[in-house]
Amino acid sequence: MAMTSIERMQRTLERKPVDLNPIAVSPWGATIERWRKEGHLRPDEDVAEHFGQDLCTGGWLNSTANLDFTPVVLDETEETILTLDGNGAKLRRHKLHDSTPDHIGFTVVDRATWEEHARPFLLEVDRRRIPFEGYRNAKAYAAERQRYFCWAGVAPFEQIHPVCGHEGMLMGMALDPDWVRDMVMVYANLTINHLEVLFAEEGKPDGMFFYEDMGLKLRPFMSPAMYREIIFPGHKLLFDYAHSLGCKVIVHSCGYVEPLVPGLIEAGMDCLQAMEVKAGMDLPTLFRRFGDRIAFYGGVDVRCLISNDRAAIDAEMDRKILPVVLGGGGYVVHSDHSEPPEVDYETMRYFVERGRRLGRTG
Repeated sequence: MAMTSIERMQRTLERKPVDLNPIAVSPWGATIERWRKEGHLRPDEDVAEHFGQDLCTGGWLNSTANLDFTPVVLDETEETILTLDGNGAKLRRHKLHDSTPDHIGFTVVDRATWEEHARPFLLEVDRRRIPFEGYRNAKAYAAERQRYFCWAGVAPFEQIHPVCGHEGMLMGMALDPDWVRDMVMVYANLTINHLEVLFAEEGKPDGMFFYEDMGLKLRPFMSPAMYREIIFPGHKLLFDYAHSLGCKVIVHSCGYVEPLVPGLIEAGMDCLQAMEVKAGMDLPTLFRRFGDRIAFYGGVDVRCLISNDRAAIDAEMDRKILPVVLGGGGYVVHSDHSEPPEVDYETMRYFVERGRRLGRTG
């Protein structure tokens, strides 16, 4: 008998046998727009459901420090707009295309400015941070289709840098680690306090999905020792909370984070997602080192999908996925990144359908 997506994902995260490999997709908005124009998707069709994705997510909290602050436009041209936001950050965004905003400056630059301009706003529960309706609808959508449902949102590393910038955070980790550790714990507690309200009113999820981009190309943002000293306590608090609810913990991280994986496992991570190939991550290597303790999600080089070359895609999938599946590990089929518009619809369909059955007899 075929498993439901809930059963398939739960068993995968527990590294138990499944009938088929669970799958997930994350195409860019521009990719979805292209596929719709080509007639592959209906105008209102959910792309994840179209491909039969085994999990759904929802519930992202608003971590902006001052929710009462109205963003101020400081400068605007035909191509860009510079604003001051509720985190006290000055960010320049491009108006003509999607991109990461340029960090121009930050109000929070040290412990004193953190305690004056951000910390006081983050200590009490504010229901405005909680997307009750969105979570409720996403959870119901998943239940109707028997999809595994995860609460999804950012964790402390991704919550801190919008307030003081990556450079400020990393300099703080080196020069005033107690300050950054305080930020970590404030945000970890902020998340838990708000999730307790959300789950009490709307019900708990099946799993929890934390986004933490902690790596660059060929190296993480911090040493393993610095991770354990500063970031680990917040992760441990969050992951223990998830486990107390019976939820598995999936952690997304772009970049090279292999040196941090032992600490993440000790903190309670059950599954590592992304495993960006061009940054230096290699799924078979990670499986050999950690496959007896965690499951994996992704790790197939998206550049092979961009090539739309099925022979190259087959070779990449066979090298990356088969060792995990045949070795008894847990694995969710996904690329190592989101899929850009160069990926043909037929390529994505082929990748998903082949990936489901690769190494399985079900």
